[in-house]
Amino acid sequence: MENQSENRDPGGKRPPNNSSGPGGMPMGGGPPGRMPMEKVKLKNSKETILRLWGYLGKRNFMLIAALILVFISSAFTILASYMIRPIINGLTEYAGTSTLITNLLIMLGIYLVAVISSYLQTRLMLEVAQNALEKIRYDLFDKMQKLPLKFFDSKHNGDLMSRFTNDIDAMSQMLSTTLAQLISGVTTLVATIAIMIYTNWFLTIIMLTISPLFNMFTRAVSKRSMNYYKGQQKAIGDLNGFIEERITGQKVIKVFNHEQQTIEQFNELNQNYREQSFKAQFISGTMGPIMGSLTQLSYTIVACIGGLLCVFRGFDIGGFTIFLNYSRSFSRPINDIFMQINTLFAALAGAERVFEVIDYPAEIADATDCVNVENIVGEVILKDVKFGYNPAIPVLKNISVTAKPSQKIAFVGSTGAGKTTITNLLNRFYDIQSGEILIDGVPITKYKKAFLRENIAMVLQDTHLFEGSIMENIRYGRLDAADSEVIAAAQTANAHEFIKKLEYGYDTILTNDGANLSQGQRQLLNIARAVISKAPILVLDEATSSVDTRTERHIELALDRLMQSRTTFIIAHRLSTVRNSDMIVVLERGEIIESGNHQQLLEQKGKYHSLYTGASKLD
Repeated sequence: MENQSENRDPGGKRPPNNSSGPGGMPMGGGPPGRMPMEKVKLKNSKETILRLWGYLGKRNFMLIAALILVFISSAFTILASYMIRPIINGLTEYAGTSTLITNLLIMLGIYLVAVISSYLQTRLMLEVAQNALEKIRYDLFDKMQKLPLKFFDSKHNGDLMSRFTNDIDAMSQMLSTTLAQLISGVTTLVATIAIMIYTNWFLTIIMLTISPLFNMFTRAVSKRSMNYYKGQQKAIGDLNGFIEERITGQKVIKVFNHEQQTIEQFNELNQNYREQSFKAQFISGTMGPIMGSLTQLSYTIVACIGGLLCVFRGFDIGGFTIFLNYSRSFSRPINDIFMQINTLFAALAGAERVFEVIDYPAEIADATDCVNVENIVGEVILKDVKFGYNPAIPVLKNISVTAKPSQKIAFVGSTGAGKTTITNLLNRFYDIQSGEILIDGVPITKYKKAFLRENIAMVLQDTHLFEGSIMENIRYGRLDAADSEVIAAAQTANAHEFIKKLEYGYDTILTNDGANLSQGQRQLLNIARAVISKAPILVLDEATSSVDTRTERHIELALDRLMQSRTTFIIAHRLSTVRNSDMIVVLERGEIIESGNHQQLLEQKGKYHSLYTGASKLD
């Protein structure tokens, strides 16, 4: 576009008429405690943006097309506003009806292109964004399946859920709308400045002289907002974790009359979230009013000087009108950009938390020299095993145990002696610091983890049933099992009788971790799941500790059938359940202090004798 000087200085232009790990570790045998709240701070926003861009860039053609349409929409919207100049000048100079209609039709055509472009770019950006979010969610969930058990021991369930919901929702808003609006805002700003310079460079200089005020304010606020938004995302994760944990443990809260204490703890977390949200939103919220005042100030200055230029320098009325319009719209994309930056900060904080999980080291990969065997017989040997959740605080010290195929080995001892830790090591949920664990003469590190774990069945004190039918929950132990095998496993586990009495039998749908069943019934289903796995090694970790005596007898009968022809490790506080074991190992502070069968240990009159006779008196 060429300038047409009309000796209307300074800067007047007149075109022709048609032209946005855990920290602390426990001393006992349990896994590490959950990490406390830490002061949060965005670590590397540039790297996070590049990673998000990488997810978007997987649909390059659609992304580029959407960005081009954003540019077109923004540029044509600005150009349509410029058409006011020739229309007003035509009216003041009596250019005629035909010229007016022509200019109006041109404006209509330009606006039509802008609207169509905006519609198409919105659809494309939504598709690109949702595809990217689908991949992010998949990567997050996929990584969670590969994380070591110690990761879940050190995180709140609610905090992890918050990364799937709140954090990804923030990312969704940013990718679906904020990114396009930021680009549109920048394009609109650049196009506005270009047309303002073309219209009157002198007034443009005055406008741009005021703009550093925006930058100074925004830079100061942005620096603080980034950390406050990260704190807000962290606080809501802690709050969600607390709520999820208290809802699950509502019975315990009521039994111990801890409602008031729970309310006070919730109030503390709620206040922390309120404070973090207030800081983030208050500081970012000051942008709008202050920038609005600056906008009004700049508009007033431009109006006064522009009026003087029209009177004394011959600046055309149409040019003056659109410049006033642009001076107001000049601040609008700036406002939009900085308001969208708030959403961007929240999204980056959420993305950083999501990528923190994705980047967490996965379980140690299988060794390259893993052995291939057809099946496992079940001989298990522990040689001088040493282990600590924190290497500086050993939980197990020089543990040596040999279990022959089909033998029953029981571990007893005080809470925190390291009994459950041994079962965690057998499955390689944790790896030992020194010593060796062998199955059939082969170190367990030489087996692939998947093969190792499918040959070890576990019946734990805390059962977990998934939402679905009873048939599906039992089949979880071996997904290719036929219905007849599932029923046979239930019969072996003494579960068949109570299942038949249910209205829908094996098709009964379980919800909320099987809340519609009793604890004993849930445990029998857990045993049936272990039966159907056909694993040659069995771990029973307090499998009968949370049921009544009558139900315990049913479970013990089921366990007796389950333990046949399996190498079994039994962990129990009720010593009556371990009397028939081939060997009983007594642990104390991570060391073996006694071992032998039931009769031998009673004759020694040591720790086991003391535990057993004490338990008998209680019985």
